[in-house]
Amino acid sequence: MPPATEAITLRPLQLDEALSLAVQSSPQLSEADATVNRAQAGLQTARAYTNPSVEFLGGHQDARTISTPGVPGSTWRTAASQTVEIPRERRTRLQTARLDLIGNNFRRSGVRLSVEADVKHAFFDVIRRKQQLAHSKDNLALVEDLRRRVRLEVEVGEKGKLELTRAEAELARAHAAVRNADVQLANARAILKVAIGVSSDDLFDAEGSLSSTVTFAPLSELRPQVLSNHPALSEAQVLTARSTATVEHERAKRIPAPNFTAEYERQPDVTYYRFGVNIPLPLWDKRKGQIAEAQAEVSRSQALARQRQLEVTSALERAYDQYKISNQQVEGLEAGSLREAEAAVEAARNAYKFGERGIVEVLDAQRVLQGVRSDLLDAMFARQSALIDLEELGVKHQ
Repeated sequence: MPPATEAITLRPLQLDEALSLAVQSSPQLSEADATVNRAQAGLQTARAYTNPSVEFLGGHQDARTISTPGVPGSTWRTAASQTVEIPRERRTRLQTARLDLIGNNFRRSGVRLSVEADVKHAFFDVIRRKQQLAHSKDNLALVEDLRRRVRLEVEVGEKGKLELTRAEAELARAHAAVRNADVQLANARAILKVAIGVSSDDLFDAEGSLSSTVTFAPLSELRPQVLSNHPALSEAQVLTARSTATVEHERAKRIPAPNFTAEYERQPDVTYYRFGVNIPLPLWDKRKGQIAEAQAEVSRSQALARQRQLEVTSALERAYDQYKISNQQVEGLEAGSLREAEAAVEAARNAYKFGERGIVEVLDAQRVLQGVRSDLLDAMFARQSALIDLEELGVKHQ
């Protein structure tokens, strides 16, 4: 392990615990929660009625030197006004705010699925790198044992120094492979920490294994299930409905909202009250621009919904095919190539002991075994990644 990693505490972590920590700590989920809270506040704002206004004026009146002057003394005026909302405008405003809240709830669900998928990818990548490191260390142990044997044989004169040179070169290669696997493991642990969103100094050591084979329904059955349940598609549909409600809201705002007023004024010699109404006349601004903008947003939302449907369908087909192909590769390697490579290494080592094979054959067989192990590990991780992608899309396996 590199010196920089030795001073860092490794905390064992199960997958369920990693997902729970991500829900609590992920900045993406915090941002999604804040967006939902903002939408809830927006709905509360849409429910509010227009506040009335109250006015009070006071002063002093002086008489002028004319034939019929007013009576000098104090004057004051009190007035109140209230704007009356148009019912249609209020109804469409509330509908827009409700749909915005529903859409943000769907968005939060989609963000949570994405965060959980990122955590799973990073979690199983750590497991993959740990197994890769274990394979590299196993190979290093075998090469070291082989080098010791060759060195003894060279010292007693049974083998030439060329054999020892080859063994030492392979040993250096094995050491480099261990160091490289160790670095990749450290990087994977750091990525897992970022995916979870925890800011502590500790690194997480994922505990588990790459999953075994699971069974899925045919793709023709999964497609309608995903299209009807995926949060991103539901969000896109709600956004389209909200855009349509916004068009109706802009149209409703063309109707002028009357403002009723009442006032009472007292002068030294006169007292009177008045009632009135103020109605804006939509002569110049008929909100054509705002309505056109809202209609354009409807077209944009509909296009976005179609695009998301295409993306989700493509992601489903891609993940489904990747899982099938990767699973076939895993089964083929486990049933054939891996066993053959292990048998070839054992046979080459036995033949080397009896002088029937040289060290080159043993090293070649060991390299083949390492290659098969690496291919198997990559296929298992690809299968696991495809499974995670399918789960993110909402696919249930049997």
